[in-house]
Amino acid sequence: MSPAITHVTLAANEASEHRPLIITLFALFVVATLGITVWAGRQTKDAADFYAGGRQFSAFQNGLAVSGDYMSAASFLGIAGAIALFGYDGFLYSIGFLVAWLVALLLVAEPLRNSGRYTMGDVLAYRMRQRPVRTAAGTSTIVVSIFYLLAQMAGAGVLVSLLLGITSDAGKILIVALVGVLMIVYVSIGGMKGTTWVQMVKAVLLIGGTILITFLVLLKFNFNISDLLGKAAENSGKGDAFLEPGLQYGADNISKLDFLSLGIALVLGTAGLPHILIRFYTVPNAKAARKSVNWAIGIIGGFYLMTIALGFGAAALISQDEIIESNPSGNTAAPLLALHIGGVDSAWGAILLATISAVAFATILAVVAGLTLASSSSFAHDIYANVIRKGKATDKEEMRAARWATVLIGIVSIALGALARDLNVAGLVALAFAVAASANLPTILYSLFWKRFTTQGALWSIYGGLIVAVGLVLFSPVVSGDPKAMFPDVDFAWFPLKNPGIISIPFGFLMGWLGTVLSKEEPDVKKYAELEVRSLTGTGAH
Repeated sequence: MSPAITHVTLAANEASEHRPLIITLFALFVVATLGITVWAGRQTKDAADFYAGGRQFSAFQNGLAVSGDYMSAASFLGIAGAIALFGYDGFLYSIGFLVAWLVALLLVAEPLRNSGRYTMGDVLAYRMRQRPVRTAAGTSTIVVSIFYLLAQMAGAGVLVSLLLGITSDAGKILIVALVGVLMIVYVSIGGMKGTTWVQMVKAVLLIGGTILITFLVLLKFNFNISDLLGKAAENSGKGDAFLEPGLQYGADNISKLDFLSLGIALVLGTAGLPHILIRFYTVPNAKAARKSVNWAIGIIGGFYLMTIALGFGAAALISQDEIIESNPSGNTAAPLLALHIGGVDSAWGAILLATISAVAFATILAVVAGLTLASSSSFAHDIYANVIRKGKATDKEEMRAARWATVLIGIVSIALGALARDLNVAGLVALAFAVAASANLPTILYSLFWKRFTTQGALWSIYGGLIVAVGLVLFSPVVSGDPKAMFPDVDFAWFPLKNPGIISIPFGFLMGWLGTVLSKEEPDVKKYAELEVRSLTGTGAH
């Protein structure tokens, strides 16, 4: 038996021996969060409560919830795995995710809070024709959310499989289905209030768990980061190349382009993510929205700095073969690090493994709840209430539609998550960022800052960016033609890059401009003036 398989077997055995503890920790979190959800559900009286939590959260609370929403399975599991396998190139995800917040803070947070009510569609439809623009905004929101949900479902599958010793595909699919059911319950019962409190609890747990592991890793190397990086480079088998650019990106021109595409998608994607955008509506005013982003940047920045210890610590203390044997994309590197730092054959190691895995599972549940809420809210508020019912739906009917949409989106996410269970979760999230930056960001910026922008421009921008981004993903090595692809046994990947951002994002901006220039309709200058005043001053904001 190879050393890698031996160590993975030891990890599985440790998990097996302490399975009651592991199941207890998982059950405690699920029961606690369900309790919060039921409590919040009883306080959800109308649409404002369901969609925006009654706009009662403070800047700090919302900043904590935003960071909880943002620090997903991709951050905790995917980035740690990417750094453990690819060193410097893996850390690029951390940099991209953090820098992206500057775009959200400077361009989007305050104007969006001032201009909208519950969803991105509110802003886009303010000076456009309501029905087509809201349909497009709702469609885009649902597609982006489902892409993001894939990553969380994949993370849940590998994490719980490791802990419970499940190796069969049927068992992993069952785990994905369980997460889907829980997320449907959270959103249907608790709405935004329940989801926000769950995200706040999860953010505290995640930061606490990450600080603990970071401290223990640094303690192992006497707080000498140079020794940690040196040991990681040596143990990786790649030497100094592990600490330099080029292991994953830079080997050839295609990988260099893929790196550029990934960077553009990460930096621009946050400002177009629907589950992040709706968080700005949960605070009472634009000032609180801006402050909440500042809080989020501080919390998220600290977390991403600690991913250095998670990723390079895993590379230093665990063999590459063991990480890959446990999960080909490295998604279990952080839980395995917890086991190794505590001792593979010790109760302390098992306790750390169980604790960190429970925190990761909490991360997944909180983020999928936020994503599902964003997409179901957009369907109910934009498509059902304003397109199908033409603005005549009552709050009660809207909330009922949102709950049914939650069930349908949950079912779709479970099905697609089962297919994506072996893909790197950070890579999957990067795809969601690319789609968001291609379809949503151009339309939001044009709507807020370009007087001539028209309904046709908005539709061309959303659908153009969406179709090109999703189309290129479908024909990329992420879906087929690669051993780690969703369908590894077939090959219809004619697009060589794993991230479409370098093409789809400029295309989304181009289509918005072209659609406006070629449009025969006159832009509503008066409405734009109203929107401009409203977005800058908050006058008339809900």
